[in-house]
Amino acid sequence: MPNQDRNSQNGVQGTSYIYDFGTSPNTRTAVSQKVRILAPLYNEQAALSQMGVIGNFSLQESKNLEPVRGVGFGDRIAEIVPGVTEPMGISVERALLYLCNIWQATGYAAGVDGPVRSIRHHRWPFDIEEQMVFSTLVDADIGGANIGYRGGSGGTAGSFDGGVRAIQFPEVTPDLAGRPGALRGHSALVTIYEACYWSSWNRAYSKDAAAIMETGDAQCTDVHDFASSYGEFLATGNDPTIGQLGSLRYAEGGFRAARAGTQIGGGGTRNPFAG
Repeated sequence: MPNQDRNSQNGVQGTSYIYDFGTSPNTRTAVSQKVRILAPLYNEQAALSQMGVIGNFSLQESKNLEPVRGVGFGDRIAEIVPGVTEPMGISVERALLYLCNIWQATGYAAGVDGPVRSIRHHRWPFDIEEQMVFSTLVDADIGGANIGYRGGSGGTAGSFDGGVRAIQFPEVTPDLAGRPGALRGHSALVTIYEACYWSSWNRAYSKDAAAIMETGDAQCTDVHDFASSYGEFLATGNDPTIGQLGSLRYAEGGFRAARAGTQIGGGGTRNPFAG
Protein backbone atom coordinates (compact mmCIF):
# COMPACT_ATOMS: atom_id res chain seq x y z
CA MET A 1 0.00 0.00 0.00
CA PRO A 2 1.58 3.34 -1.03
CA ASN A 3 1.94 6.17 1.46
CA GLN A 4 -1.19 8.20 0.73
CA ASP A 5 0.25 11.27 2.41
CA ARG A 6 3.34 11.26 0.20
CA ASN A 7 2.40 9.30 -2.90
CA SER A 8 2.47 11.86 -5.70
CA GLN A 9 -0.32 11.91 -8.27
CA ASN A 10 -1.44 14.61 -10.69
CA GLY A 11 1.23 16.97 -9.35
CA VAL A 12 0.07 16.74 -5.73
CA GLN A 13 2.03 15.49 -2.73
CA GLY A 14 -0.47 12.93 -1.53
CA THR A 15 -3.57 11.06 -2.60
CA SER A 16 -5.59 10.76 0.62
CA TYR A 17 -8.81 12.70 1.23
CA ILE A 18 -6.98 15.62 2.86
CA TYR A 19 -5.59 16.55 -0.56
CA ASP A 20 -9.00 16.83 -2.24
CA PHE A 21 -9.68 20.18 -3.90
CA GLY A 22 -12.56 22.56 -3.20
CA THR A 23 -13.88 25.74 -4.77
CA SER A 24 -12.55 29.27 -4.30
CA PRO A 25 -14.04 32.74 -4.87
CA ASN A 26 -13.68 34.81 -8.03
CA THR A 27 -12.07 38.11 -7.05
CA ARG A 28 -9.59 40.54 -8.52
CA THR A 29 -7.71 40.50 -5.23
CA ALA A 30 -5.31 37.57 -4.88
CA VAL A 31 -6.52 34.99 -2.35
CA SER A 32 -4.45 32.38 -0.53
CA GLN A 33 -6.91 29.61 -1.44
CA LYS A 34 -5.58 29.67 -5.00
CA VAL A 35 -1.83 29.88 -4.33
CA ARG A 36 0.05 26.64 -4.98
CA ILE A 37 3.41 25.81 -3.39
CA LEU A 38 5.37 22.99 -5.06
CA ALA A 39 8.48 21.21 -3.82
CA PRO A 40 10.26 17.88 -4.44
CA LEU A 41 9.14 14.71 -2.70
CA TYR A 42 11.67 12.23 -1.40
CA ASN A 43 12.55 9.72 -4.13
CA GLU A 44 10.31 11.47 -6.67
CA GLN A 45 12.18 12.23 -9.90
CA ALA A 46 9.42 13.32 -12.29
CA ALA A 47 8.64 16.86 -11.15
CA LEU A 48 7.88 19.10 -8.21
CA SER A 49 4.57 18.40 -6.47
CA GLN A 50 2.13 20.65 -4.68
CA MET A 51 2.63 20.65 -0.93
CA GLY A 52 -0.45 20.10 1.20
CA VAL A 53 -1.59 21.22 4.66
CA ILE A 54 0.48 24.42 4.58
CA GLY A 55 -0.75 26.86 7.20
CA ASN A 56 1.52 29.72 6.24
CA PHE A 57 4.01 30.55 3.49
CA SER A 58 5.84 33.85 3.70
CA LEU A 59 8.71 35.56 1.90
CA GLN A 60 11.11 38.26 3.02
CA GLU A 61 13.88 40.05 1.15
CA SER A 62 16.00 43.12 1.84
CA LYS A 63 19.02 45.07 0.67
CA ASN A 64 21.06 47.86 2.21
CA LEU A 65 20.62 51.35 0.77
CA GLU A 66 23.47 53.78 1.42
CA PRO A 67 22.75 57.53 1.24
CA VAL A 68 25.47 59.72 -0.30
CA ARG A 69 25.93 63.22 1.11
CA GLY A 70 28.49 65.97 0.78
CA VAL A 71 30.26 68.04 3.41
CA GLY A 72 29.22 71.67 3.19
CA PHE A 73 25.98 71.05 1.28
CA GLY A 74 23.64 70.92 4.25
CA ASP A 75 21.21 68.14 5.11
CA ARG A 76 20.85 66.93 1.56
CA ILE A 77 21.00 63.48 -0.01
CA ALA A 78 22.84 63.49 -3.31
CA GLU A 79 22.07 59.90 -4.22
CA ILE A 80 20.99 56.61 -2.72
CA VAL A 81 23.28 53.74 -3.69
CA PRO A 82 21.79 50.25 -3.50
CA GLY A 83 23.95 47.54 -1.98
CA VAL A 84 23.79 43.81 -2.57
CA THR A 85 20.57 41.93 -1.86
CA GLU A 86 20.46 39.62 1.12
CA PRO A 87 19.38 36.01 0.46
CA MET A 88 15.61 35.78 0.26
CA GLY A 89 14.11 34.26 3.38
CA ILE A 90 11.26 31.74 3.12
CA SER A 91 9.14 30.66 6.07
CA VAL A 92 6.83 27.65 5.90
CA GLU A 93 4.35 26.44 8.50
CA ARG A 94 2.90 23.01 7.84
CA ALA A 95 0.82 20.53 9.77
CA LEU A 96 2.83 17.52 10.91
CA LEU A 97 1.49 14.32 9.37
CA TYR A 98 2.52 10.96 10.78
CA LEU A 99 3.61 9.74 7.35
CA CYS A 100 4.85 13.03 5.85
CA ASN A 101 6.64 15.80 7.73
CA ILE A 102 7.99 19.10 6.41
CA TRP A 103 11.37 17.54 5.51
CA GLN A 104 9.82 14.70 3.51
CA ALA A 105 7.70 17.32 1.72
CA THR A 106 10.89 19.04 0.52
CA GLY A 107 12.71 15.96 -0.71
CA TYR A 108 14.58 14.56 2.28
CA ALA A 109 14.48 10.99 3.63
CA ALA A 110 12.91 11.82 6.98
CA GLY A 111 10.31 10.18 9.18
CA VAL A 112 9.26 6.75 7.97
CA ASP A 113 11.32 7.27 4.79
CA GLY A 114 14.74 7.59 6.38
CA PRO A 115 17.15 8.90 9.00
CA VAL A 116 16.90 12.69 8.65
CA ARG A 117 16.14 14.15 12.07
CA SER A 118 18.09 17.40 11.96
CA ILE A 119 19.12 20.21 9.64
CA ARG A 120 22.67 18.88 9.90
CA HIS A 121 21.55 15.85 7.88
CA HIS A 122 20.59 17.96 4.84
CA ARG A 123 23.29 17.69 2.20
CA TRP A 124 21.52 18.86 -0.96
CA PRO A 125 19.41 21.97 -1.66
CA PHE A 126 15.86 21.93 -3.00
CA ASP A 127 13.71 24.14 -5.22
CA ILE A 128 10.32 25.66 -4.46
CA GLU A 129 7.85 26.75 -7.12
CA GLU A 130 5.12 29.27 -6.33
CA GLN A 131 2.06 29.44 -8.57
CA MET A 132 -0.19 32.43 -7.95
CA VAL A 133 -3.30 31.14 -9.67
CA PHE A 134 -5.74 33.68 -11.13
CA SER A 135 -9.51 33.62 -10.85
CA THR A 136 -11.84 33.20 -13.81
CA LEU A 137 -12.79 36.86 -13.39
CA VAL A 138 -9.20 37.94 -13.92
CA ASP A 139 -8.63 35.37 -16.68
CA ALA A 140 -11.52 36.99 -18.55
CA ASP A 141 -9.75 40.36 -18.29
CA ILE A 142 -6.71 38.98 -20.12
CA GLY A 143 -8.70 36.92 -22.62
CA GLY A 144 -8.35 33.45 -21.12
CA ALA A 145 -11.58 32.76 -19.22
CA ASN A 146 -11.90 29.06 -18.26
CA ILE A 147 -8.77 28.32 -20.30
CA GLY A 148 -5.97 30.37 -18.84
CA TYR A 149 -3.49 32.72 -20.47
CA ARG A 150 -0.09 31.45 -21.52
CA GLY A 151 2.44 34.23 -21.85
CA GLY A 152 5.37 34.45 -24.20
CA SER A 153 3.60 33.35 -27.40
CA GLY A 154 2.52 30.04 -25.96
CA GLY A 155 4.95 29.85 -23.06
CA THR A 156 8.14 29.93 -25.10
CA ALA A 157 11.22 29.77 -22.89
CA GLY A 158 13.13 33.03 -22.83
CA SER A 159 10.05 35.15 -23.58
CA PHE A 160 9.65 38.31 -21.54
CA ASP A 161 6.30 37.24 -20.07
CA GLY A 162 7.05 33.53 -20.20
CA GLY A 163 6.58 33.30 -16.43
CA VAL A 164 2.81 33.30 -16.93
CA ARG A 165 1.39 29.96 -17.94
CA ALA A 166 -1.92 28.14 -18.11
CA ILE A 167 -2.53 25.22 -15.76
CA GLN A 168 -5.32 22.65 -15.96
CA PHE A 169 -7.70 21.57 -13.24
CA PRO A 170 -9.30 18.13 -12.87
CA GLU A 171 -12.84 17.60 -14.07
CA VAL A 172 -15.77 18.13 -11.73
CA THR A 173 -19.32 16.76 -11.72
CA PRO A 174 -21.25 18.48 -14.56
CA ASP A 175 -24.76 19.85 -14.19
CA LEU A 176 -27.84 18.46 -15.99
CA ALA A 177 -26.87 20.33 -19.15
CA GLY A 178 -23.44 18.70 -19.16
CA ARG A 179 -21.61 21.83 -18.09
CA PRO A 180 -18.74 22.52 -17.71
CA GLY A 181 -17.73 19.32 -19.49
CA ALA A 182 -14.18 19.66 -20.84
CA LEU A 183 -11.15 20.31 -18.68
CA ARG A 184 -10.83 23.88 -17.49
CA GLY A 185 -7.78 25.98 -16.71
CA HIS A 186 -6.52 29.14 -15.03
CA SER A 187 -3.56 31.42 -15.57
CA ALA A 188 -0.75 31.19 -13.04
CA LEU A 189 2.06 33.59 -12.23
CA VAL A 190 5.09 31.35 -11.64
CA THR A 191 8.10 32.12 -9.44
CA ILE A 192 10.97 29.70 -8.83
CA TYR A 193 12.96 29.85 -5.59
CA GLU A 194 16.10 27.96 -6.54
CA ALA A 195 18.62 26.04 -4.43
CA CYS A 196 17.04 26.53 -1.00
CA TYR A 197 18.54 25.40 2.30
CA TRP A 198 16.74 25.13 5.62
CA SER A 199 18.24 27.55 8.13
CA SER A 200 15.97 26.85 11.09
CA TRP A 201 13.25 24.43 12.09
CA ASN A 202 10.76 24.26 14.93
CA ARG A 203 8.23 21.77 16.21
CA ALA A 204 6.31 22.37 19.43
CA TYR A 205 3.89 20.25 21.44
CA SER A 206 1.24 22.01 23.49
CA LYS A 207 -1.40 20.67 25.84
CA ASP A 208 -3.79 23.37 24.59
CA ALA A 209 -3.47 22.61 20.87
CA ALA A 210 -4.48 19.36 19.23
CA ALA A 211 -2.79 19.77 15.85
CA ILE A 212 1.03 19.76 15.80
CA MET A 213 2.56 22.29 13.44
CA GLU A 214 6.09 22.44 12.05
CA THR A 215 7.78 25.69 11.08
CA GLY A 216 10.85 25.93 8.89
CA ASP A 217 12.89 28.89 7.67
CA ALA A 218 14.93 28.59 4.50
CA GLN A 219 17.09 30.80 2.33
CA CYS A 220 17.23 30.54 -1.44
CA THR A 221 20.15 31.09 -3.78
CA ASP A 222 18.24 32.65 -6.67
CA VAL A 223 14.75 33.82 -7.67
CA HIS A 224 13.45 33.85 -11.24
CA ASP A 225 10.36 33.30 -13.39
CA PHE A 226 11.70 30.02 -14.95
CA ALA A 227 11.49 31.44 -18.48
CA SER A 228 13.35 34.76 -18.85
CA SER A 229 17.02 35.28 -19.61
CA TYR A 230 18.27 37.73 -17.00
CA GLY A 231 21.10 40.15 -17.65
CA GLU A 232 22.42 43.69 -17.44
CA PHE A 233 19.89 45.21 -19.84
CA LEU A 234 16.75 43.36 -18.75
CA ALA A 235 13.86 45.80 -19.20
CA THR A 236 12.44 45.81 -15.69
CA GLY A 237 10.77 49.21 -15.79
CA ASN A 238 11.46 52.95 -15.32
CA ASP A 239 14.27 52.89 -17.90
CA PRO A 240 14.31 56.30 -19.68
CA THR A 241 16.71 54.97 -22.36
CA ILE A 242 13.90 52.85 -23.78
CA GLY A 243 11.14 55.45 -23.46
CA GLN A 244 9.88 54.66 -19.97
CA LEU A 245 9.03 57.30 -17.39
CA GLY A 246 11.87 56.89 -14.91
CA SER A 247 12.87 59.56 -12.40
CA LEU A 248 13.20 63.27 -13.13
CA ARG A 249 16.42 63.32 -11.06
CA TYR A 250 18.18 61.57 -13.91
CA ALA A 251 16.52 63.47 -16.75
CA GLU A 252 19.92 64.62 -17.95
CA GLY A 253 22.40 63.54 -20.56
CA GLY A 254 19.78 63.06 -23.25
CA PHE A 255 17.44 60.89 -21.16
CA ARG A 256 13.84 61.85 -21.65
CA ALA A 257 11.80 61.84 -18.46
CA ALA A 258 8.63 63.65 -17.51
CA ARG A 259 8.97 66.25 -14.81
CA ALA A 260 6.65 66.55 -11.85
CA GLY A 261 4.38 69.54 -12.12
CA THR A 262 1.17 71.05 -10.87
CA GLN A 263 -2.45 71.08 -11.98
CA ILE A 264 -3.11 67.37 -11.72
CA GLY A 265 -5.54 66.24 -14.36
CA GLY A 266 -7.24 63.02 -15.29
CA GLY A 267 -4.26 61.53 -17.02
CA GLY A 268 -1.31 62.59 -14.88
CA THR A 269 0.57 65.78 -14.13
CA ARG A 270 1.12 68.84 -16.30
CA ASN A 271 4.69 69.52 -17.39
CA PRO A 272 5.42 73.17 -16.47
CA PHE A 273 8.74 73.01 -18.34
CA ALA A 274 7.18 72.22 -21.71
CA GLY A 275 6.73 74.96 -24.30
